[in-house]
Amino acid sequence: MTRDSYNKRVLGKELYEKVSNSRVLLVGAGGIGCELLKNLVLSGFNNIEIDLDTIDISNLNRQFLFQRQHVKQAKAHIAKESALKFNPSVNIVSRMDDIKSPQYNVQWFKQFTLVLNALDNLGARRHVNAMCLAADIPLIESGTQGYLGQTYVIKKNITECFDCQPKPTPTTYPVCTIRSTPSAPIHCVVWAKSFLFSQLFGNAEEDDLQQDESEENAEEIAALARETEELKAIKEAMGSSDYAKKVFEKVYHTDIDRLLSMESMWKNRDRPIPLDFDQLKTETDEQVDGVDSLPDQKVWTLKESFEQFKESAVRLADRLLEDQKTRKDAILAFDKDDDDAMVFVTAAANLRAHIFGIPEKSLFDIKSMAGNIIPAIATTNAVIAGLVVMKTFGVLRGEIKDNQRTYLTTGSRLVQESNSEPNPLCGVCKSRNSTLLVNFEKATINDIINKALVLPIEQGGAGIELEDIAILEGNRMLYDIDEEENAKLSLKELSLTEGKILRIEGSEQDIDLLLEAM
Repeated sequence: MTRDSYNKRVLGKELYEKVSNSRVLLVGAGGIGCELLKNLVLSGFNNIEIDLDTIDISNLNRQFLFQRQHVKQAKAHIAKESALKFNPSVNIVSRMDDIKSPQYNVQWFKQFTLVLNALDNLGARRHVNAMCLAADIPLIESGTQGYLGQTYVIKKNITECFDCQPKPTPTTYPVCTIRSTPSAPIHCVVWAKSFLFSQLFGNAEEDDLQQDESEENAEEIAALARETEELKAIKEAMGSSDYAKKVFEKVYHTDIDRLLSMESMWKNRDRPIPLDFDQLKTETDEQVDGVDSLPDQKVWTLKESFEQFKESAVRLADRLLEDQKTRKDAILAFDKDDDDAMVFVTAAANLRAHIFGIPEKSLFDIKSMAGNIIPAIATTNAVIAGLVVMKTFGVLRGEIKDNQRTYLTTGSRLVQESNSEPNPLCGVCKSRNSTLLVNFEKATINDIINKALVLPIEQGGAGIELEDIAILEGNRMLYDIDEEENAKLSLKELSLTEGKILRIEGSEQDIDLLLEAM
C-alpha cells in the first residue's frame, strides 16, 4: 500500500482531495517548522512554500531536518531537501528571504489556501497576521515556550487575531543607566552585549537600549556617540599585540575617569573604581594556575575575568579579520552558543560590575540574561506541530469558529478553549482595509489625502475631515495637522514600498491602506 492510500483511508476522499489540492505557506523552518514540514509532506499536502533564516549549530538538537554539515546554510532550502526524502512527489518551494519584503504583498498571500506561522519573531508574526487579515485567508498561529505551547486559528471577522490581545514588549533599558549608573548585573550584561560587543565586532545596533528623548538621556546618547567614535578608532588596532589593552584601558579606565569627573552624579551613589591594565597584568602573570577551562557555574575572580577578557577579545578579533579577508563588510553577530562571544560578554560584564560594586555572575547566569533563554524542547515542538496539522484539517473541512484553541500546559496536559470573537477595540482586525494603487515615484502624502481620504464616500473616498487625519506607518507618524513636513514628499522619499500598510486615523473606524504599485 502506498502512503497516499493510507492518507485517503484516514482522511476520507473529500478531505484528502482538499488536502492534496491546497496550497500552504509555512513561515518559519525552525523548531516547530521542521516538525510541521515533515508532518505536512507525510499527510498528503502536495504544494508547500517555506521560508526563513540560516542554520546555527544550536538548532541541531531540536530541528531534526538539519545536520552539522548544514550549519550557516538557508533553513528553507535544507528543510526542503530533507523533507523531500519523506515524500519526493511533493512540490516544495523554498525561499530565504524576509517575509516582510515588498514582493510578498497581499496579492501574493491570496494565492494560498491557508498560512501556518512557525515564527518566534514578534514583528514578523504581527506582519503575517495583518497580511492574512487583508488577504482574508486563514492563519494558524503556533508557539512554544519550554514545555508549554499553543496553537489556534485566526480568520477575519470570525476569531481573535494575533493582536487582539496585547503582547509583552521586549525589555529595554535607559541609555543613562546602562552607560553611566548601572545598579544591577543585567545593566552590565546589556552594556557588554549590546554596546561593547556590537561596537567592536558587530553592527553597533543597541537594540536593548531605550532611546528616550529626555534632556538627560539626550546628553547620555551624545556621550555614547562620542565613545562610539573613540571605539571605532581603537578598532583600527585590531590584530595588533596591544589591541586588547587599548580596548580595556578605554572602557575600564578612561571612560570611568570621565564619569568620575561629573561630581554631581556621585553625591548619592557609590563612586566607581577604574581598573588598571598593567597592575592586573602583573598580578595575573604571578599566578601559577591558568584559566583555560572554567566551570560555567563558577563566578570568576577579577583576575580570571581579566584574562578571559583579553583572550576572548583577541580570538574574536582574529576571527573577524579572517572573515573580512573574503568579505570586507563581514561582522560577528552575538550568539549565546558562540563560546568566544559568551566568554567575552561574561568577562566584560563582570569587569564592569566590579568597577561599580555590583555582584558578578557566572557564565551560566549571564548566558541566561544575554540570551533571554527559555529552553526549546523538541518534544514540545513535535506535539504543537501535530496539533497544527489537525487544525489545518479542520480549516479545510470548513471548521473555523469551532476549531478550538489548544494549549499544552504543565504536566503535559492538552487543554482546549473556545475561540474568542475579535476584540471590537483591536486596531488591526477591526480596522477597515483597502488596497491603494499608487505610483511610488510620483505619489505624495498630499495625493493620498486629497484623492482618497477627504474625498466624499459617495465619490469613492473615505470622507474624513482634513483636520482629523493622522497617517502612520507602524509606529512612525507620517502626517497629522501639526506635522505637515512630509506632505509633499513622494512615497519613495518616505521609504514606503509595495506591501507597506498605512494606518489612517481620524474616522469612526481606523483604515488600513495597503500600498501596491500601479
